[in-house]
Amino acid sequence: MNREQNGLDQRLPLIQHADLADKIVLVRFDHNVVKKGEIKDPYRIDRTFGTLYNIVERGGRPILMTHVGRPKNKKTGEITCRSDDAVEPIVEYLEHKLHTRFHVPKFKIDPKLGITGIDTSINLAIRDLRKRKIGGIYLPNTRWFQGEEAGGEIRETFTLQLAGLADIFVNDAFGSWQPHASTYDITKHLPSYAGFLMQQEILNLSAVLNPQRPFLAVVAGAKYDTKIKPLYAIYEKIDSLILGGMIYNTFLCAKYGISIAGISENDVRTAKDLVNKDKKNQKIIELPYIVESETMEGRIEGRYRTISINDFKEGKKYGYILDIDPESFKDPVVAESISNARTIFVNAVMGFTPHFTAGSEALDRTIDKNRAAIKMYGGGDTLQEFKNLCPGLYLSVLDDAQYYFFTGGGTVLTAIEQGSPYGLKPVKALMKIWD
Repeated sequence: MNREQNGLDQRLPLIQHADLADKIVLVRFDHNVVKKGEIKDPYRIDRTFGTLYNIVERGGRPILMTHVGRPKNKKTGEITCRSDDAVEPIVEYLEHKLHTRFHVPKFKIDPKLGITGIDTSINLAIRDLRKRKIGGIYLPNTRWFQGEEAGGEIRETFTLQLAGLADIFVNDAFGSWQPHASTYDITKHLPSYAGFLMQQEILNLSAVLNPQRPFLAVVAGAKYDTKIKPLYAIYEKIDSLILGGMIYNTFLCAKYGISIAGISENDVRTAKDLVNKDKKNQKIIELPYIVESETMEGRIEGRYRTISINDFKEGKKYGYILDIDPESFKDPVVAESISNARTIFVNAVMGFTPHFTAGSEALDRTIDKNRAAIKMYGGGDTLQEFKNLCPGLYLSVLDDAQYYFFTGGGTVLTAIEQGSPYGLKPVKALMKIWD
């Protein structure tokens, strides 16, 4: 039986097939764009307008929810509900853009447990929503709720409270790949559908999972250990790989036997597996010119310099490597690997922001010169850096068919690791496949 239709698995329920008329629709978005109480880049919000408009246009009444930040302390389990992680800036943006009013319910907050439940005070707002006195309800940060990431009865109670608010559930939060109550458990209690953004992201993932070749990936990260599994999965799929950030620094330490400030010996030992793997396959394209700094406090004149990896000597110690010198992208091997690629996937900020950004800008501009390749960018930080450093280029390619900007870089890496977007637990849950 052919399970593919329009590029999507037929088992995936789609919002366009749902009966939304006069229904309360609980929608999970990934509007995680607030940092220190401000929206840094509304791109993830803007991408969800299609789903939101469709719900309202077809007679549905929306209750929105998203997570913001990481308010839960993993060691103590305590949840701190700070204004920095509140949804109010998102609501203000939506009201300004959509010219309607959203209600944000106020629930009692325990100083250590967060919000322990959804109480009946929300019922009045739901009545107003049905009567169209308000445009929508926006729940507080889902991670403020004790049951969102909890287990057992606490989680089940919260899930049932969420389900009790609505008639239908729509998941449009591609970037929220972790199986929490609001992305996973909720599907057990309500008819559930994939929103339009979710569908589009899944379709575009096929260009990464089944790429035109040569396939080049550019991956960077602040920690090596958190990227090991997806990095190995990407390595198996690509023809060439460019590394940046701490991942590249760790690789250089492992390959050349040097020490770089801030790189742990444990990570270096782990990275030796990748070095040995690449001795045989030779997929990693090394960026020859890097920027060494004596301090991480900023770009201080006289305290940073460009060095060449060709000058490395085993046992030598270096300061912080905080950027890639733009000259690296003029290197014949690097330039050729980028210009010859037919699929390019980027999940990378090359330098230590906000002071060292020349490497990221040079990367983006070099990639743009390749007019034949499909260029896929993943991750909020990657996209924000692109937008900040190359604003004109960013605006010019937003509607370019050769470019696609994923709303969740971590989700793309996880899907690559699993070999399919349908292995993501929130997506499986929509298809009624629960672990």
